[in-house]
Amino acid sequence: MTRHFLQLTDLSPAEALAVVHRASALRAQPDPGYRPFVGKTLAMIFSKNSTRTRVSFESGMARFGGHALFLHSGVTQLGRDEPIADTARVLSRMCSAIMIRNDSQADQAEMAAYSRVPVINGLSDLHHPCQLLADMQTWIEHRGTIAGRTAAWIGDGNNVCHSFIQAATLFGFTLRIATPVGYEPKTDLVAAAGAAVQICSSAADAAAGADLVVTDTWTSMGQEAETQRRLRDFANYQVDAALMRRAAPDALFMHCLPAHRGEEVAAEVIDGPQSVIFDEAENRLWAQMALLEFLLAA
Repeated sequence: MTRHFLQLTDLSPAEALAVVHRASALRAQPDPGYRPFVGKTLAMIFSKNSTRTRVSFESGMARFGGHALFLHSGVTQLGRDEPIADTARVLSRMCSAIMIRNDSQADQAEMAAYSRVPVINGLSDLHHPCQLLADMQTWIEHRGTIAGRTAAWIGDGNNVCHSFIQAATLFGFTLRIATPVGYEPKTDLVAAAGAAVQICSSAADAAAGADLVVTDTWTSMGQEAETQRRLRDFANYQVDAALMRRAAPDALFMHCLPAHRGEEVAAEVIDGPQSVIFDEAENRLWAQMALLEFLLAA
């Protein structure tokens, strides 16, 4: 049966942990002679800008001996209203896997329904599961198991936050979430996570004693018209040195990037000793290589 990866819970807890451990093994001992994807092609569909997603998938396929095709929706027939189902049927007859980065989780689900090969969510309006594989890999490499630990999400209840919610249930940690009123994560995802997720009334409450502090941009792609309002609404949600002092003394700081220093995070934090953002970014490569290996072997 074809396995897809549209949200983190498409993996079982054991599978998710295995992918993360495999990613760390690939990073620790890269083998240029190991080329399991010779003759395999990844179709990469983009309707949103990307640096880390594109480069990591493309580099990962190259390291494994395969090839990645960059397909911007504006220069493919998807941009001329070809049905998603037809595109999925065609691409899955020509390619070994499909990665899609777009605005619609529903469109990704439709593509998966008509694809013969694995479909991977490179980001949607609701989830960013590949980011969380890299984040969990980064945590484990620096601190060991995350089970039983506490993470604090500070800021917008967006797609990365949603994937963090699912990560809490898969990897066994507690996630505290602090967002301004009106920017909360989806209530059904919070409810499904049960006791693993706590909604806090302030950033200070969420960060208190936390082992990991995470944030993201206050204004995501496509929300630029809301920038000034968001700057006002999120003014009390910056991760600065004072907030990090409320966390555990050895707390890590993560951010999926790109970051806006002086907005969601102070420069002294993101560029400071507790920040692991560049390990986190690099691990997008290794985590996605491990994911591709897992899906194409399934």
